[in-house]
Amino acid sequence: MKIGIGNDHSALDLKAEIIEFVKSKGHEVVDYGTYTSESCDYPVYGEKVGRAVAAGEVDRGILICGTGLGISLAANKVKGVRAAVCSEPYTAKMSRLHNDCNVLAFGARVVGAELAKMIVDVWLGTEFEGGRHQRRVDLLNAIEERN
Repeated sequence: MKIGIGNDHSALDLKAEIIEFVKSKGHEVVDYGTYTSESCDYPVYGEKVGRAVAAGEVDRGILICGTGLGISLAANKVKGVRAAVCSEPYTAKMSRLHNDCNVLAFGARVVGAELAKMIVDVWLGTEFEGGRHQRRVDLLNAIEERN
């Protein structure tokens, strides 16, 4: 799988660990930045990864900022993106299983590196269940189309 990753300045070190972890699982990673610890604007990177996912340039995206919230909000503004903030593995699993989330977000100031790896591992390894959940994803898509 090809995974796009983006971050703000607060998540530079954690991003490096997550990139190595994702690669060790056999996935390709495209890094959309930021690449320095200088203060930057998380919406820029949330949008970059969101657009890459929506365009099919990457299969899924991972976003990291201080809390995961701001960068996920930016990604969710991109049509076709379903980004979820996950601070533990169960929510990550359910975001894929029931919601077909294509972008994972978490906070560098909220989760440590080992927990982040567990979250990513579960999220990457969980497929969408479909069935009754497809109807709900279709309803989400309809809301997006109306707005």
